[in-house]
Amino acid sequence: MTSSSVLVIDDEPQIRRVLRSTLSFRGYEISEASTGEEGVELARKLKPDLILLDVNLPGISGIEACREIRRSSDAPIIMLTVRNSERDKVVALDAGADDYVTKPFSIEELLARVRASLRRYAPTEALPAFRAKDLSVDFETRRVTARGEEVHLAPKEFEVLKQLIAHQGKPVTHRRLLQTVWGPEYGEETENLRVVINQLRKKIEKDHARPKYILTEPWIGYRFQPPKTSAGK
Repeated sequence: MTSSSVLVIDDEPQIRRVLRSTLSFRGYEISEASTGEEGVELARKLKPDLILLDVNLPGISGIEACREIRRSSDAPIIMLTVRNSERDKVVALDAGADDYVTKPFSIEELLARVRASLRRYAPTEALPAFRAKDLSVDFETRRVTARGEEVHLAPKEFEVLKQLIAHQGKPVTHRRLLQTVWGPEYGEETENLRVVINQLRKKIEKDHARPKYILTEPWIGYRFQPPKTSAGK
């Protein structure tokens, strides 16, 4: 059993009822909100360990609520939505979401993603900061600077970058990235990874079409290639 707290923000009473029953039965402490404004306020007040957030909400949208919550909370946020386009995923990730579950979803899949998200946010040994001429990454403060300007990375983007830098100079397989960042239940969802990699390149590379840091290893995965003058080791 677990004592982790989960905030459910959804305007559908039936969804909230199912999630409350299912998660409570497994030992999670549940709080609920039916609007974006109420959800933002509860997130600030209760400081939950994880947030399940519907995209389509009355009042402010789930995306806007996600942005507001991110101003004061690093808790993992899983978006719940009926839409599943790449653009929708990019918007959710940029707003600060960690994961994206499409309705209707299976309870077992959602529970697996909840467990994976909570595991990823468990305290781990700090990774030394990476510093190069035009890129620096401080893993303790989660601050990223590219070409002298601070860059905002969504949680998934930051975690993928962290894994690549941790193994810099070596190929990291799709499966390893997915299972480390998304959770051990993953491994085949390469589209999710591709979206995050594309966003990362746009944010930290000078020319995302010809990246020099995040390189593709065809049929294998990706590799972070540090410059020879890197001082991050």
